[in-house]
Amino acid sequence: MNHPNHDQQLSRLRKIEGQVGGIQKMILERRYCIDILNQLRALQGAIQQVEKNILEDHLNDCVQQAITQSDPVAAQLKIQEIVQLFEK
Repeated sequence: MNHPNHDQQLSRLRKIEGQVGGIQKMILERRYCIDILNQLRALQGAIQQVEKNILEDHLNDCVQQAITQSDPVAAQLKIQEIVQLFEK
């Protein structure tokens, strides 16, 4: 199976790394708690966006491929993978 290219998500993750570093610096500098919390909320949003994009790629590529190949077992396995992921 051919997996989607996630280069755009790698770019987003590099930005997230920078955000984490910035938050660490804020904590070391004993910055105002609300300012730190605002940055943490932004970080969570950025991570959720990467998660959403990768899930969307998975649905549009991997799952769709299993369905269009008329392989009901493979399609069911892909659906089960997603369900199990969100049960965690």
